[in-house]
Amino acid sequence: MLNNILGTRIKQLRKEKQLSQLDLARHLNISNTTLSQYESGKRIPGDEIKIKIAKFFNVSIDYLLGCTDVRSYHTGMEQIHKNEPRTYDRLDKSGLSEEDIKKVEEYIDLLKQKYKSDMSLDK
Repeated sequence: MLNNILGTRIKQLRKEKQLSQLDLARHLNISNTTLSQYESGKRIPGDEIKIKIAKFFNVSIDYLLGCTDVRSYHTGMEQIHKNEPRTYDRLDKSGLSEEDIKKVEEYIDLLKQKYKSDMSLDK
């Protein structure tokens, strides 16, 4: 296969985690020969295996397939939001005291922390 981005990414992710082909193959419930064929591009995994691989390495299917260089949806959203103004910067604060504005900002930050905690529990 001329363009084997999927196999290259599987191999790269496996090596980053310092796993042997046998280790990853056992986790995926496939033979190490099959995994070797995926990595070399001689064989393409079915959707079920692609999903298992993506979940195992905490990356998106889009990343595995080479549609994006952003490894996961959440990382991509963080990069997008990094350049955006904070939500409360866009709120109408007229009529609020500095103390009230500070309380609103603190509450929003508290909600963000709660959301991050909830997301980490989903993994």
